[in-house]
Amino acid sequence: QEQVMQIVRDLAGYTMGRSDNVRRAMSKKKGSVMEYERGIFIYGNKAEIEEAKKNGLPENEWPAYVPGCVNNGISAKIAGSVYDMMIDFAKYGFNKSHAACYAVVAYQTAYLKYHYPEEYMAALLTSVIENAGKVTFYIMTCKNMGIKILPPDVNEGLSGFSVKDGSIVYALSAIKGVGKGIVDEIVKEREAFGPFRDLADFIKRMSDSEINKRLVENFIKAGAFDCFSGTRKEKLTVYAEIMDKVSKDKKSGFEGQISLFDIASDEETKASFDIKIPTLGEFDKSVLLEYEKEVIGFYVSGHPLEGDTALLKKHASAITADFVLDEETGNTIVKDGERKKIGGMISDKTVKYTRNNQIMAFVTLEDLYGTVEVIVFPKVYEKYSHILNEESKVFISGRVSVEEDKDAKLIAEDVRLFSDMPRTLWIKFADMEAFEKAKDDLYETLRPYRGEGDSTVNIYCEKEKKLKSSKGRENIKLTEPLLSLLAGIYGEENVKLS
Repeated sequence: QEQVMQIVRDLAGYTMGRSDNVRRAMSKKKGSVMEYERGIFIYGNKAEIEEAKKNGLPENEWPAYVPGCVNNGISAKIAGSVYDMMIDFAKYGFNKSHAACYAVVAYQTAYLKYHYPEEYMAALLTSVIENAGKVTFYIMTCKNMGIKILPPDVNEGLSGFSVKDGSIVYALSAIKGVGKGIVDEIVKEREAFGPFRDLADFIKRMSDSEINKRLVENFIKAGAFDCFSGTRKEKLTVYAEIMDKVSKDKKSGFEGQISLFDIASDEETKASFDIKIPTLGEFDKSVLLEYEKEVIGFYVSGHPLEGDTALLKKHASAITADFVLDEETGNTIVKDGERKKIGGMISDKTVKYTRNNQIMAFVTLEDLYGTVEVIVFPKVYEKYSHILNEESKVFISGRVSVEEDKDAKLIAEDVRLFSDMPRTLWIKFADMEAFEKAKDDLYETLRPYRGEGDSTVNIYCEKEKKLKSSKGRENIKLTEPLLSLLAGIYGEENVKLS
């Protein structure tokens, strides 16, 4: 491949950048691009520059001048022959070289993944640490392999992903606003003087380093201080005050004043200075997850969709990872024009007006593997705008749109809420007698929801281990209010969805 680039540069005067475009076109078998470049290789790109002038482009936006072989004293016949040789070579040479080296790499990585799965996946995650999409995908791969992903831990974590007791500890440097340099200092301090005892101890011992309030806040939100007593909510309430106290004491020391820590002769005196962490409880699970997403890029300790995995597996024909461009091959798993259905939660929505003043939308749909952009044109948006809201859980069916060197997108044609998908509601009773006593009230509770949906209610009697057929249990529209009502009557542990 390097010789192909050198030939077009030395013979035709290509720039380094344009020579790489020729190499990529050959490696990906892009016939139209290769034929276009044949003309440039032989005769140069004077016509391209004239076209740019004609279109009024400023000179700094003109394509770089390529003289071509003919202008460099090489006949068009010889230049064409050389170009044909390069194309013939590309038909087999690129494939052969890749087949040989990648076969060796495949054997090596397969061996490591089989015998050292946790270490291998930790190394793989570290190698793509700058690519949030790939990290998300490989995190899900780990979970599918049965490997637990632990949140970041200031007393265990390293700059990259690491292994502890068969689990993978999230990389500290993958937290927003945390660089490798500061992580190295944290690890050095920890190894020299032992683990950090609590939040105040961390702030005091790292006060000479370049830590700031944003870094500490992001550590708290990511769960890196969960090894200390107190909840994330409590730590977020008090961390700034601790940092201010430490900073003030440090400044007093610089000015020659006696530090409170210097005069403290025992633990009791030091404890009297320490700021007490208030008892406030913890944030709701949804808030904790949103904070993790904010500072890590995705959810670590859970996922808003973790209770919907069976539904997604049953109804979705693709996952968001199928839409991501593979940098090695330049391709996506989904193909242009295919029809796919993906399921997930809407994490972002942007409304635009077309030239005809019609409303359309660009929606970001997130599943367990990442995100995909969905384009919703006016007619479809008009039909489904009432359910295309942030945090809505939906299945979107449509046509795949693939552009060169970009992630694929989905052109929406149909949208359905998770709650509108056919599901089975299970209600468990201790025995047949308990069911017989409750059935009239149960049917009355279900009556307003009959005939509007396509879900089913099943009754299970535990003592007899029997599934009880009952009237009025078909075509139920399952809604959150109905599920909450049933859970309140029969107990949350006795009301389940499948």
